[in-house]
Amino acid sequence: MSRLIQKISDIKLNRRDFLKNSAAAAGAMAVMSLLGSSQSALAETEPAADAAEMSMEHSPIVDPEEGGEWITAACWHNCGGRCVNKVCIKDGVVVRQKTDDTHEDSPLVPQQRSCIRGHSQQWQCYGAERLKYPMKRKNWSLEDPHGELRGKDEWERISWDEAFELVAAGLKKAYDEYGPRSVCIPGFYAEEIEKLASKMGGYVAVMDTASFGSFAYDLSTTVGLPYLGLGNSVDRLSLMKCDTIVLYGCNPAWAAAGNPAYNMSQGKKNGIEYVFVGPEYNVTASMLDAKWIRVRPGTDTAFLLSVAYEMLMLDEAEGNIIDWDFMDKNVSGFDDEHMPEDAMIQENLKGYLMGDYDGIPKTAEWASEICGTPVEDIRWYAAKMGKENKVGIVHSYAAARCNNAEEFPVMYYTIGAMGGHMGKEGHACGSAYHFECGNAGPGLVGVGGDGLPTFANPIDDVVHGPEIWRAILDGKYVYTAPFNSTFAEGTVAEERDLDIHVIYYEQSTFLQTQLGINEGIEAHRKVDMVVTQISQLNTPAKYSDIVLPITTMWERWNVGQMATNREMYVFPSKVTEPLYEAKDDQEIVAGIMEKLGYDPAEFYPFGDKQQYFNRLDGAYVMEPDGSYGLLCTITEDDIAEFGVEGVPQEGKIGIKELLERGVYQIPRTGDDDGYQYIGWKNFRDDPEANPLPTPTGKFQVYSDRKAYALNAAKRNPFESKPYPTYHAPLFGYEQSFDDWDNKVKGKYPYQITNPHYLRRAHTVFNNISWLREVMPNPVWINKEDAEAKGVAEGDTVLIWNDNGKVLRHATLTERLMPGVIALPHGAWVEMDEETGIDHAGADNVLLGQKNAGLGISGYNTNLVDFEKYDGPELEDDWKWPLRVIEF
Repeated sequence: MSRLIQKISDIKLNRRDFLKNSAAAAGAMAVMSLLGSSQSALAETEPAADAAEMSMEHSPIVDPEEGGEWITAACWHNCGGRCVNKVCIKDGVVVRQKTDDTHEDSPLVPQQRSCIRGHSQQWQCYGAERLKYPMKRKNWSLEDPHGELRGKDEWERISWDEAFELVAAGLKKAYDEYGPRSVCIPGFYAEEIEKLASKMGGYVAVMDTASFGSFAYDLSTTVGLPYLGLGNSVDRLSLMKCDTIVLYGCNPAWAAAGNPAYNMSQGKKNGIEYVFVGPEYNVTASMLDAKWIRVRPGTDTAFLLSVAYEMLMLDEAEGNIIDWDFMDKNVSGFDDEHMPEDAMIQENLKGYLMGDYDGIPKTAEWASEICGTPVEDIRWYAAKMGKENKVGIVHSYAAARCNNAEEFPVMYYTIGAMGGHMGKEGHACGSAYHFECGNAGPGLVGVGGDGLPTFANPIDDVVHGPEIWRAILDGKYVYTAPFNSTFAEGTVAEERDLDIHVIYYEQSTFLQTQLGINEGIEAHRKVDMVVTQISQLNTPAKYSDIVLPITTMWERWNVGQMATNREMYVFPSKVTEPLYEAKDDQEIVAGIMEKLGYDPAEFYPFGDKQQYFNRLDGAYVMEPDGSYGLLCTITEDDIAEFGVEGVPQEGKIGIKELLERGVYQIPRTGDDDGYQYIGWKNFRDDPEANPLPTPTGKFQVYSDRKAYALNAAKRNPFESKPYPTYHAPLFGYEQSFDDWDNKVKGKYPYQITNPHYLRRAHTVFNNISWLREVMPNPVWINKEDAEAKGVAEGDTVLIWNDNGKVLRHATLTERLMPGVIALPHGAWVEMDEETGIDHAGADNVLLGQKNAGLGISGYNTNLVDFEKYDGPELEDDWKWPLRVIEF
């Protein structure tokens, strides 16, 4: 690596000449970063060469046959596309990038093409913002943390030995003086530091419903839905047999870029009718020319209740709307004739729909006032859900990411059950999210485990994400058990004291992605030590005391980071040796362990290459008959060449060929190829032989367990029933009024949602100038709402509520319901400490540490106001200085 850095350092080219003579801007970024130069500094010598020129000049100048080598590189971020990215290496540097070309493209066997995020991946590895060395905050020490300076202080470079000493000392002090309940590890995928914390006595975990919303709770034993609502739809070829596909809150063209939108477009070419349900007519709906069913954020349960009511009325008047045979055999608790024998109360959903218990029939007119959906659209949707129509209803999770959305999953599937759209060809009712978006079912290709030992956390403290910052600040929280046991009878809300002194992040952006960034910053400034392991100065790192630079997945044998969709698995190779002084997460934890007197071999008996090999050794592939066999053929020579331990085996493909190809895909030949998947089919065909894990073995519209859990959590001011009911959500549409009956608006009259955006995968990629320029980060405002406030296209607007303030440029649209504005999720906060205004437009600045029900992070239920900003014009963020740390 030192020879490579020296070689690049000897290059004498200005920026424009380099761009014209190198293979691509990827190579330019590699040289810029390794020279320690920032984009803005180089622009001083060549001001005409900006980010747009760089992206436009990403052209095939160098022939890879002349000294270049193509390998498959990881695209590891949490976007759901899970695509194939290949890079060309020349003289040790990535000079070009391409996507899947392992076979001819066709609708049956599509190439696994990557998106603009994947093609910006080289910035994650080679960008000028890479953290090069361990560093600490200048004014921090264990004895005097000066927490008030977090996010403001200067950084100073330290050695790895000093970094390990400081972190180990901080952990030891916390465990010795305050106990294991003083250490908090927020976020996901922090496997390595969690092992160490577990060995030291445990840690306080943070659980968050994140993207899944109310589907994150264990609905399997209460109503019969699989965990996270996954795996109950159909595969992509089966979905294409529907006449109508309903996209409930789905936007794969942005949220899961890659093949999902391509697959949907094939349906459009084949004449499938698309319907979109949600507050915003998004780019996927536009691409498919979908009919728009408008529903205000957080009011989906009201909408679906009225759909169910209108289906009953239509069935009574015309017949052939409700599949009463399916309801009789497979559904429990819908009406008086199908109640569970041990039901605590003799009420049910049908009676509630009819108004038997509250005197309010759940008519289209009743719902329209709440959810803003025209009455005729509710009745049209109810008719479309009839059993004679071949309908596929697929959902993402936007509607579930709302306060008081616990009833949404049950009600969504109840509509599917009423229409009989479960378990039969040409119909679907399930999820369309992430890796299974529009292509559900068991994986046809998969891998084994890495073989490392695991360690359980002996501490049972689990704080809900929307409550963690307040818990740290207040020194107490309400324990209501983790997701997978929330619905167990006996769960009660238990107030516990909490005294957090250490916050530790491993590859996490939790401070950025969790509700209440302002409260989060305050909480970070309270504790003794904050540590972050990351490759760039993201938001948690910015507010840390010690930052430990990690390698990207291009610098590792990608342990645990191989990607998949149902029909393929990506097998990336290591692209480059670690840059600068970066270490992988396992090396970092091993270094801390040694300082604490532990043997790292207890956690890591072998290295990352052996771990990678173990996953290949256990890789499997499904046969058309449903059985599984080994994927990889491995010889003695392979084992010796890899330098690992293993046993030869026979599989479908040699390990060398697999890694050269970089992806293994099952070619589909048609819906009779043995790989067809139809969710709910076995349950529909024979519910007695294939019962759901509920007390009745059926899909339970009525569940005493669910009601018990909701009421035991004690977050709602009302009592929940065992069947779906509608209550105005916390910070929902109804709460935007001071006087609901007379429709007098209150202090914050506008609802705001936070859609996932193509520019980012959650927060990742947000710092990349290419993507910032191509996809600005505006706030979308309904045209009529903007004009009423005197806001024109492109104006800088201030958006605020009691939680915080943000600035954004306005984009006016008629694709958004009046009264609703949309601020994209994931911008990296840039807080003006003097004014308290975030200039980046970070969505969670406007969301506070308050929630309802079972503790859902209500990202899409929030109230704000906005106005044209009377301060300085906001500069486009692609022009902002990069977060480059130099010493």
